[in-house]
Order: sequence, then C-alpha cells, then structure tokens
Amino acid sequence: MKIDILHVPDCPNLSLLQQRLHQALDTAIDDPTMAVSTVVIPDLEAATATGMTGSPTLLIDGTDPFAEAGSGPSLSCRLYRDPDGRVTGAPSVAALRDALVGHAGSGSPCDAGPCCTSASHETPPRSLQDWRARAAPADPAERAIHHTILRSFATTGAAPGPTTLDHVAAPFGTSASAVLRQLHERDTIRLGPDARIRAAYPFSAVPTRHRVHLAGGPTVEAMCVIDALGIPAMLDTDAAITTTAPTGGHPITVSVTGGRTTWNPATAVVFLSAYAGGGPSADNCCGYLNAFPDRDAGESWAAAHLHIPGELIDGSQAEQLGRHIFGNLLAAH
Repeated sequence: MKIDILHVPDCPNLSLLQQRLHQALDTAIDDPTMAVSTVVIPDLEAATATGMTGSPTLLIDGTDPFAEAGSGPSLSCRLYRDPDGRVTGAPSVAALRDALVGHAGSGSPCDAGPCCTSASHETPPRSLQDWRARAAPADPAERAIHHTILRSFATTGAAPGPTTLDHVAAPFGTSASAVLRQLHERDTIRLGPDARIRAAYPFSAVPTRHRVHLAGGPTVEAMCVIDALGIPAMLDTDAAITTTAPTGGHPITVSVTGGRTTWNPATAVVFLSAYAGGGPSADNCCGYLNAFPDRDAGESWAAAHLHIPGELIDGSQAEQLGRHIFGNLLAAH
C-alpha cells in the first residue's frame, strides 16, 4: 500500500493530517510494504495532474478515499467534517482508519478489475477482455441492480439512490445492500467506506481526469481512458471525450460521431497498464490507463515508471478495446 499526502507549500493542516494518519495506521493495518510520502503541489497544473482537490489531499494507492462529486483541482485549504459534523482541516482518525481498512481488505490480487491483470503471460488487451467476462454478473438480481446503476449514470450522471435500488432488489427476495456488497466483492462496482457507490465501471462517481460529454445527456466521469472510450459504444450515442496526460496536463479530446472517432491531437496514444498490483483496479490500476499527446510523451512517462509494466497502443486500438469490453454491457440476457 502506498500513501501520498498532496499539499501546497506551508499547508497549515499538513501536520494535523500526518498526526491523525499516524494514529490510524497504528491501529488499522500491519503492512510492511506500506510507504507514506508527502508531495508538494506548486500550482494548479500540478493539482490537476495529481488529483489534488484541496490541501491536504490523501491518496491511497493513487485514489482519494474522501473524494466528493463535483470537486475539481484546487490549491485552497481542503475542509473535512468530523463525526459530529464539525469542519476540520483533516479527516478524523476513525474515518482514516475506515479508509485504510476498507482499502486493505477490498479485494484479492490482480483478478479484481479491468486494469489489474494477472502475472500470467497474457497481453494487457487480452487480460482486460478476460476481466470483463469474469466480472459481468450472471445472477439475475446482481444483473438487474448493475444495469440500474449503469443506466442511472448514463441518464443523470450519478448513481441511483438506495430507495430506487431497493425497489429493484425486492422482487428477487434480497436487499440492495446485499447485492451491492456482492458486486463490490467481484469488482463490478466499488463502494466507499460509507457504503456509497464510488464506481461502476466504466463510470466514476468522483471526479477523474477522464470526462465524457454525452450527446443530449449529462457529462459523466470515467474510471480510465479505456472506460471513457467504451461509454459511447455501450450507450450507442455520440460523445465528446476530454482527458489530460498524467504529466504536463496536456489536453486530449476524442469526438465520437456516428460511431466514428476523431482524436486531437491525432498523434495521441494510450498507455495500457499490465500492473500486477494487489487489489481492485479502481484502487491500484485505473490511474495508469491514460492518454498521451504522442508516443514520445508516452514512452517518456513509461521510462520514468518502470515499476508499472504495460504497453503503448494507438487510438484505434484503444477504441476497439473499449468497445469490446463495454459495448454489450447493457445488452439483454
């Protein structure tokens, strides 16, 4: 487990978060591979590239467990609420402990999601396709809840509420909460420490660098660039995809019209991770599936991150992979 604290220079709440994190770690987990580091974020471009939505921001294996929908990159002081609803400069010790424990026990290594491939000799594209076959729910109740979640994101840009899901689950003689836990365990969706839906691949309930503007519909967040490319195929709609490179923040857009795509810049490539980390893809792998303005930029990033195995693919290959993984996800069974 890797923990990063993103902060602006001289952040007044950095020491508070460090103190509470130390207390939480003492009682939450025993992980000899865990590393905690602080990262100074000097400007808004760096905040955008790293995912800092205020100072300080905590990342656990690249994911912000306290992310809030609608929050964007920011250099301002970030405010949190303690269990009594009071505003404070850092999450409470209890909230930090819950986030750490939830992350540490949230899945089994490498078979948990689309970006997290096995240690076999499969290529990253093949591994991603195999994951979809494993993660797609076959149980009728799970499938009904899953489809309801996906359609809610597609039409409203957000996950459905508990009442809606309970109505869907009732005819199957089960509860929405039970089905959500099952979907979470297979990494079809991800639940946060508060049991709310944090992701339903390809959608994210929290801000990411990958946004999809659906024609005649909402703007949705995608878990990674492959997921973003799969959304128009899944919904059979036109869309405008915007993303940024993980270094430099270079903007990349993909226009999807009538099933045809146009990349800007046309030289853009995608890094397809084969990272064999431990745990769900949302927490370990999706952050490594990004677009770059050209192959030189992608190769430079890969050379600086040799611990993350993977390969660069061109735009058409990325589109094909997105369509293959997500194109039939809402198809009737």
